[in-house]
Amino acid sequence: MESAQTFIIDVEESARGGRCDLPGRKARFVDTDCNGPALDFARPDLDRAARQGAGEVIFGEGKTAEQIAAIAAALIEGGQERVLATRVSAEKAQVVATAWERHEAQRRVAPQGSSSLAAALAARPVPLAYYETARLLVFGGMPAPDGDGRVVVAAAGTSDMPVAEEAALTAEFLGNEVDRLYDVGVAGIHRLLDCADVLAAARVVVAVAGMEGALASVVGGLVSCPVIAVPTSVGYGASFGGIAALLAMLNSCASGVSVVNIDNGFGAAFQASAINHLNLRRS
Repeated sequence: MESAQTFIIDVEESARGGRCDLPGRKARFVDTDCNGPALDFARPDLDRAARQGAGEVIFGEGKTAEQIAAIAAALIEGGQERVLATRVSAEKAQVVATAWERHEAQRRVAPQGSSSLAAALAARPVPLAYYETARLLVFGGMPAPDGDGRVVVAAAGTSDMPVAEEAALTAEFLGNEVDRLYDVGVAGIHRLLDCADVLAAARVVVAVAGMEGALASVVGGLVSCPVIAVPTSVGYGASFGGIAALLAMLNSCASGVSVVNIDNGFGAAFQASAINHLNLRRS
């Protein structure tokens, strides 16, 4: 079997030596078993971690509870240690939990003739946790942090907490230590300045804000690390569901500020984690 990562590295090295057989390499790569068992509604990507540094994540919105549970089961049975599902309502999470209990009961019954390793894997419990504010499901528990430094998630207001918690918990799921600074918006800027020492110690800051979105620019002017701005849909009419904050953040005068989509705490956390694990990936 050839993983995507091996394919990319080998093609690059072959190209340097002037001996790249791309069609042949591609044929061998396409014929490999990077995908998990094909479901009627999904094709689990078991090679995602090798390519991107983190396993496949399930976007729960638009999927049924049974589909979420089945995809998570396929990923874990394919070797992924833990699985994250985003945008899962509390009602849907309850149904997922019931489906997962059934799956766990079936999985713990090792087939006759199974090896001791297979039996041990079947007996290993895979816990399920739901985080209601962030609307996240975690299969398999949170890992120990292994990042280079700390990720700070700063939210302008309490109303921004659902997006901020999606970012914070996703970052923790990806192996980062996270400091939360909530309700530190510019309307009371002393609250943010009181946390200057926490900001100064950050490897990456995720700044979450709705309304006029000013928090990202202020934080960007205070720290030397990358700032990832997350506009939220919080605000009155002229905020246009987060577009005002998005445009303000895109036009930030502070250097080192990048911007993700409206309410995309997950995307900000994934980028922050990639930055916080650069040294680990180079080693």
